Amino acid sequence: MLRTRLPLSLCYIPPRNHQTIPSLLSNSQPYPRPPTVCKNASSTTEQQFDPSFTKPKQPPISAYIHLPFCRKRCHYCDFPIVALGSSSSQVGYDNDPRISNYIQLLIREIKATKFESDIQPPLETVFFGGGTPSLVSPYLIASVLDVLKFKFGLSNEPEISIEMDPGTFDYIRLREILELGVNRVSLGVQSFQEELLQVCGRAHGLKEVYEAIEMVSSCEGLENWSMDLISSLPHQTEKMWEESLKCTVDAGPKHVSVYDLQVEQGTKFEQLYTPGVFPLPTDFQSADFYKMASKTLTEAGYNHYEISSYAKDTYQCKHNMMYWQNKSFYGFGLGSASYTNGIRFSRPKRLKEYIEWVQKLEVGTVSYGTSDVEVKDTAMDVVMLSLRTARGLHLKEFGKEFGWQLASKLCEAFRPFVDRGLVVPLDQDRRVLSSDEFELGKGERTYFIRLSDPEGFLLSNELISIAFGVI
Repeated sequence: MLRTRLPLSLCYIPPRNHQTIPSLLSNSQPYPRPPTVCKNASSTTEQQFDPSFTKPKQPPISAYIHLPFCRKRCHYCDFPIVALGSSSSQVGYDNDPRISNYIQLLIREIKATKFESDIQPPLETVFFGGGTPSLVSPYLIASVLDVLKFKFGLSNEPEISIEMDPGTFDYIRLREILELGVNRVSLGVQSFQEELLQVCGRAHGLKEVYEAIEMVSSCEGLENWSMDLISSLPHQTEKMWEESLKCTVDAGPKHVSVYDLQVEQGTKFEQLYTPGVFPLPTDFQSADFYKMASKTLTEAGYNHYEISSYAKDTYQCKHNMMYWQNKSFYGFGLGSASYTNGIRFSRPKRLKEYIEWVQKLEVGTVSYGTSDVEVKDTAMDVVMLSLRTARGLHLKEFGKEFGWQLASKLCEAFRPFVDRGLVVPLDQDRRVLSSDEFELGKGERTYFIRLSDPEGFLLSNELISIAFGVI
């Protein structure tokens, strides 16, 4: 899995070549790599904020559960995982003490977690991510769900998602997982070319991909399933990417996530490849992959509702939307992150340190960091997360929370990009406004600004950097 997923990481990666920013105003517009998620905490400009603003304190109604187990580490992966080694089938891990011991540790963490307010609403979304959660026995997943129900409660119709990889489940296992209340499956296909799966170090092959698709698409009661793809892989051609997109559309998932490969520090890919240098695609080729995905999936009836996410009507991932809307959430497990009471904090990424962290949590000696979160940091989070979505940044709400002066300065900074068609202003009915109509004030018509698809999304890193400079 890639860094664009949350909440293992919430970060904004600035453009690799900051000199591309001024050139956005020129006639020849460079396209950097498709965007990733990271947070830049730096700020050099003083700004007046609305003194009435208070950081969000709504109690979380979402929980991310990290199940870190994989058969092997993929060559692009830098997530906190535990590689179990090869096995003839997924059932070979069902009695693995490494998994059962971790689940008991995870349950201890959940039980020791303190409520952030006197009233704890029931959870509306739960997401089992990894790693490869489908390697974990259903009865162990059931034990985690049971403690979540006991500790927080579940709403009447919660969205409960689980990531599953081809070759790690059969139809019986799938049915057992769904019977627990899981109602959304995210299938980690990544590619429809055998050679690319091998290049990535994936534990499954193309045969397992088609078997997995057949199981999830024909399973009674499982309507809501998603598929993950990766673009910009080594030796990947435009024809290969076109084929993967076509196969995805033909498979008919309700949701598709398209991630651009990022060569992360400490991975095998970092040892083998240099970004932008063959056999990796150039930045221009990566941009073409992104535009092809946007065009193909949109024409197939998918709404491009977030930079990396496409969904049929009503099938947006409710859990991920909590992140994009900057709402509070719980994270549990190795390396996972939480956002509670206006504070973001992460667990250790190494198992030994995580064990010690849980022990400290149980005796009440864990420090979550300072509660004195600067308003400008929250403002940057809101801008970065909002501009990743098709809904965009709600300027009226932003102005009320952080001050109209700051909102007006953001509009001023973005005006050249409205003229270029990279930033789109909208009124309260989400009607597109012309550049001449792009004004902001308490009585003005501009309610939202969003990035255009795909050109604005492609340049989101640069545009968000400009917003951060203003803040």
